[in-house]
Amino acid sequence: MSRKEEPGLSGWGRGRILALLSILVAFLLAFHAAVPNTPGRLGSLLETFLPWLGLTIPGLLGLACLRRSFVALIALLLPVVAWLSLFGGLLLPSHDAADEVTALQHNVSDENPDPTGTARILIKSQADLIALEELSPSALPAFAAAMAPDYPHHATKGTVGLWSKYPLSDVRPVDIRPEGIGEGWNRGLRATARTTQGNIAVYVAHLPSVRLGLRNGFSSAWRDESAVLLGEAIAAERLDKVILLGDLNSTIDDRGLAPVSSQMNATGSGFAFSWPATLPVARIDQIMTRSATVTDVWSLPATGSDHLPIAAHIRL
Repeated sequence: MSRKEEPGLSGWGRGRILALLSILVAFLLAFHAAVPNTPGRLGSLLETFLPWLGLTIPGLLGLACLRRSFVALIALLLPVVAWLSLFGGLLLPSHDAADEVTALQHNVSDENPDPTGTARILIKSQADLIALEELSPSALPAFAAAMAPDYPHHATKGTVGLWSKYPLSDVRPVDIRPEGIGEGWNRGLRATARTTQGNIAVYVAHLPSVRLGLRNGFSSAWRDESAVLLGEAIAAERLDKVILLGDLNSTIDDRGLAPVSSQMNATGSGFAFSWPATLPVARIDQIMTRSATVTDVWSLPATGSDHLPIAAHIRL
């Protein structure tokens, strides 16, 4: 008897392991919040790179075709549907951005060798609001001088800054310093931007970095604590419309950002991966809103930073 004639090797009998793998991928996509965060905050690590689970689908499809397995092909529909439900909207084309605010977010890097050149790239975006992080004392004068002609209003607190075409008022620091970080760590600010459509509270924030290692796994305790403090500040904001611009060292799907993302809108077409600049695999720089809509997000050309700038249209 040939192999093709052996019992149990029909198109319905082959590929059960592949089918199980498809079900596993679909489960991780649809129920990523069920993956525990201990040990090593595995849940947050999965959520940071969640869109990339979609790369398993072409591989499973190829294997299912090689095995001529109907079961594996049908099971593959589960991760396809799960991925599209999560990220399909990001593939939709952008639309006319008339009468919208354009905001830009960029971690310029405190080791940036060309702050003036970086500023010129950002100015070309013609964004209405530009938020910068890792502004070193030595680089700040160069940014301020280069951007002053196009952005007459700006404010800085610590290592974060906001440049605006709209008048700014009520500028103050936002305390997002986790316990255990020393004095002088100031990476949050809040300002009121007076636009033609009313006042908007604009927050700029730079949450602590995360670390990935064999010993401690995905270490994000300080970032998560800082996210809680930022979420409390936004929840207490009296103005209805809020725009948050920042390097949050977190993707939207990461549960560590839930204190912020649960109250904000960050949808819009485009993945706009921002880190690392040489081969972007995740968007850890965010543009989020409350009582407004992010309609599309995109990445800008590389600067002297290890992050790419991202920009977004916001409908108020």
